[in-house]
Amino acid sequence: MDAPAPLSPDIRRIVVLGSTGSGKTTLAAALAERLGLPHVEIDALHWLPGWEHLSDEDLRARIEAATRPAGWVLDGNYGVARDVSWPRAQAVVWLDYPFWTVFRRLLRRTIRRTLKRELLWGVNTERFRAQFLSRDSLFLWLLKTYWRRKRQYPALFARPEYAHLEIHRFRRPAEAEAWL
Repeated sequence: MDAPAPLSPDIRRIVVLGSTGSGKTTLAAALAERLGLPHVEIDALHWLPGWEHLSDEDLRARIEAATRPAGWVLDGNYGVARDVSWPRAQAVVWLDYPFWTVFRRLLRRTIRRTLKRELLWGVNTERFRAQFLSRDSLFLWLLKTYWRRKRQYPALFARPEYAHLEIHRFRRPAEAEAWL
């Protein structure tokens, strides 16, 4: 296997994409730390106490403000604000892992968060019922979005308005870890 191409040295604005549970936030945080850049987690901008969420308009405004600086690493797949973050970005890192890899990661993370009652974005905790027995389950979200995104992202990357983006696509966690 060839080594993944390194990030170009002048890249300072990066979007990290991937299915729910793929490790976007973990990779984005590590990348931001390595580059000395702020890490912007869209979920932290989006979720309010009680799992309420911002309006699309307010979320777009928060993402617009967060991506004004000269450098940042943003993680998240929120299509409602893609036209804000992607034109400003210089690179996209896509964690395009196999379904069962993502599913296992999501399962481990969800069990850990539920049992330890980890505080998410300073305001919420995951609950067993919501994650395993409801329509709001991240596992249902994964099933709904996984294959659609595998088709959608290459088509988006090919669009002229995103031709400026340096794309880094990783199909296995070991590739992303080696790259990082």
